[in-house]
Amino acid sequence: MNILRPSLVAALLALASFSSAFAAPPKVGDSFPNLASFGLEGTLPDLKGKVVLVDFWASWCGPCRHSFPALQEVYTKFKEQGLVVLGVSLDEEKTDMEGFLKKSKSDFPIARDPKGKLAEKLEVSSIPASFLISPAGKIVAIHSGYEGDKTKREYIAEIEKLLAAK
Repeated sequence: MNILRPSLVAALLALASFSSAFAAPPKVGDSFPNLASFGLEGTLPDLKGKVVLVDFWASWCGPCRHSFPALQEVYTKFKEQGLVVLGVSLDEEKTDMEGFLKKSKSDFPIARDPKGKLAEKLEVSSIPASFLISPAGKIVAIHSGYEGDKTKREYIAEIEKLLAAK
């Protein structure tokens, strides 16, 4: 494994610690930033008025490998009701991301944040990390890490509640 890959997360951790002295980390109820302003690579889906689950991951992240099937399951279950799952890769090299995606069976949209600008803005300090966004663009839930079925059940309950209120 190339030692530079995890360097992005280490840099994000340092920046999150440094920036937290100047601004509060994002919290439930805050507006989610406009994705178009962060130079993400990939085609961004239309998120306006949708329930959105944004998940940060990287090819070298073990827990991310385990979370991907759950994200796909949640996406498949709710996409017809308007859920958008957006995976945001923090891989520095596009080929690393592509290799991961060849092994993962997923059909939700993927973008890449190679410089970590969006992750830095959201103070992502560990991955996987996900943000559930309401149709109004507000953060409804923040998940750090992946705890298997427990996390998947939380996603489902939170998404069902948002879709019912829509």
